[in-house]
Amino acid sequence: MSEFTPGIVAFACIHCAYGAADLAGAMRISYPDGIRIVRLPCTGKLDVAHVLSSFEHGADAVMVAG
Repeated sequence: MSEFTPGIVAFACIHCAYGAADLAGAMRISYPDGIRIVRLPCTGKLDVAHVLSSFEHGADAVMVAG
């Protein structure tokens, strides 16, 4: 039996949180395979429709990081 891996969509501000995720990749720090990062110009541009669409397309969780 396989272990459950949640699908997480992370909406990240390009000026803050996305830079941290990019730096982690450059330093070869890994994160779980189930995480998908979506780069945003600003978290203020995130519309609730994007969050709901993530759930409709199978995401188990949504994270917004600014």
